[in-house]
Amino acid sequence: MLVVSLAGSPSQRSRSGVLLEHGRDWLQRRGIEVVSYRVRDFDAEDLLHARFDSPLVRRFVEHVTLADGLLIATPIYKASFAGALKVLLDLLPERALTHKAVLPMASGGSVAHMLAVDYALKPVLAALKAQEMLQGVYAVDAQIHYGEPGRPSSLEPELRARLEEGLEQLHAALARRPGPIDPGLLPERLNSAQWSI
Repeated sequence: MLVVSLAGSPSQRSRSGVLLEHGRDWLQRRGIEVVSYRVRDFDAEDLLHARFDSPLVRRFVEHVTLADGLLIATPIYKASFAGALKVLLDLLPERALTHKAVLPMASGGSVAHMLAVDYALKPVLAALKAQEMLQGVYAVDAQIHYGEPGRPSSLEPELRARLEEGLEQLHAALARRPGPIDPGLLPERLNSAQWSI
């Protein structure tokens, strides 16, 4: 199984990025391959000018196409998710998340912005035809502690429990996904290029 991890913060250090790191590590410990992208790694001109032929944009689109699921995290700015993330999501094909499970995550300064995941981020992911949109995880910034040299970042116990519950749901959703059909198992007439409806 393959999951694309997407960090929506344009900052080098980000609390939503810490959420994503914990999520990525959790999935990898369970044998799931995770490919990571950060909006800050993309050339700003490629994003702003919608350069679909940019090598990094093309690789990102290819990974999303091949993925079974998406793990996405964003800071909440002014009651919505990061604008740079929206610009990157706009470069995905219209049905890019078809047949994929998505776990959205966000961090913000207060619980007042908790619904931004439901009212801002989820509609965009739904427009990309996400097959299974999970509940999502919202964290108040004070629940996330940056690591220092020799000490990893940490989450408050209540947040860690909610995050792991969301990851369990994502893991279950990935396990429910049907595997690719082996063309050799199809009846001959369905496997034939001449067969038509």
